[in-house]
Amino acid sequence: MVAQFNRVIDKVRNSEYRKASEENKAVFKGARYLLLKNRKNIRLKSQREQLRQLLQLNEVINTTMILKEQLKHIWGYRSRSWAGKAIKHWCELANSINNRSLTSFAKMLNRYRYGILNHCDYPIHTGKLEGVNNKIKVIKRKAYGFHDLRYFTLKIYQAFYN
Repeated sequence: MVAQFNRVIDKVRNSEYRKASEENKAVFKGARYLLLKNRKNIRLKSQREQLRQLLQLNEVINTTMILKEQLKHIWGYRSRSWAGKAIKHWCELANSINNRSLTSFAKMLNRYRYGILNHCDYPIHTGKLEGVNNKIKVIKRKAYGFHDLRYFTLKIYQAFYN
């Protein structure tokens, strides 16, 4: 989701750059990674100043950055109802901007709503799941001499016991 929204930010930046006047285009130069970075990771004062100027200059980019921060907070909810309300509110804000990239991302977010809400109940990231699957795959490779499924299942339980 984050990578997809970063692509949206880049598309919004490009479209706003094309609309900007010649003197304002200078502020847009070199701002791509400033917009994609977390604000707390921008260390240089000149970069912080350039980002501040860009956000003051362009309302659409400013609103997109606010949406980026709100999108991060959705993953922190542990209540399905609060997360559902946050997603609904986020999508309403994104649709109010009348930007095609943001609108299509809001539709995608609604399509993945069920999975995002499940993250509230089971906050497991895919890295852990891929680790478990990899461990089972290794056991399966070793299991060519196993005669039944029950013994294979017991070997999986044994691997994850500790």
